[in-house]
Amino acid sequence: MQARMKNPAMLVPEALPALMALGKAVKRGVVPAKTLDLVHLRASQINGCAFCLDLHSRELLKNGDTQQRAFAVSAWRESPLFNDAERAALALTEAMTRMDDRTDPVPDAVWQEAARHYDEAALSTLVLSISMVNLWNRLNVTTRQVPGTGF
Repeated sequence: MQARMKNPAMLVPEALPALMALGKAVKRGVVPAKTLDLVHLRASQINGCAFCLDLHSRELLKNGDTQQRAFAVSAWRESPLFNDAERAALALTEAMTRMDDRTDPVPDAVWQEAARHYDEAALSTLVLSISMVNLWNRLNVTTRQVPGTGF
């Protein structure tokens, strides 16, 4: 596999610093790093982003999570390995990532379950983080970034 071009964020002079600043701000939020790692991995699975799957699975393990949970994230509904807050974050991730799959892209039930576990600051962190991973997935898939090559 060969990339079509460098990641566009690397080629537009002010894009990468802006995206990196937003990424750092989101990581400083109140959502546990393991939850954000799970969210990033799940969105990347849905979007078929091999580059991000490689990156986020390694980050998940580096941040102290287990291989078993990394392997089970695609079947989180059927797995006992995730707590209720993580399940709510993963459901929100799926709704936000698959927006075209239903007439009500983020159903009230999904939002309310997330809001039961996360306050507005944490929900803001989740929404921004899910949006960011979807942006990176789209950039990487479109330009066919090669897993394991860095940016």
